[in-house]
Amino acid sequence: MKTAALLQALDIRVAELAQAIAPISLQRASQARFDRKLFTTHSTQLKDYLTEVQANHAQLQLSVKVGKADQVAYLAEKLVAQIAALQRELATLQMRKNDPQPPVVENLYEKLSTHQDYERRLQSMISDRESQLSVQATLAGQQKLQKELAALEGRLQRCRQATARIERAIERRERGLS
Repeated sequence: MKTAALLQALDIRVAELAQAIAPISLQRASQARFDRKLFTTHSTQLKDYLTEVQANHAQLQLSVKVGKADQVAYLAEKLVAQIAALQRELATLQMRKNDPQPPVVENLYEKLSTHQDYERRLQSMISDRESQLSVQATLAGQQKLQKELAALEGRLQRCRQATARIERAIERRERGLS
């Protein structure tokens, strides 16, 4: 009887949450709203997070019927945390709308140009190390150059990721999303 009452209380909370989110469910934010540990969804719309809550709720009900106590405990805890996070988001949404947005000081095109220059220089350094590696005679020298190459390739990868983020930010700004 206790489990049935708790499930019914969760039913009511999920229904209330769905009703509260409905009017703003399609509004987009500039970035994903929640930590990946809390939600597997990585969306900019609350409706996607609500869908995940509803799916977890259905899974919880199924686990109760089947009698999987460990899974019931895990899902119940996760579901309560997700509902609380969405309720906090709803509560702070109006406050964030009223806060003046700080002006964008940075010029994304300059930032993009700078990162593209970094990328060109890193590629040049990698080419230089690769040519040195091909003529290096000692094993110690080869290992040192291979370590330098690995470090440079890691930096190049991070630089390319940053460049892609900047390009996405420019695209969002041009579309008027941020």
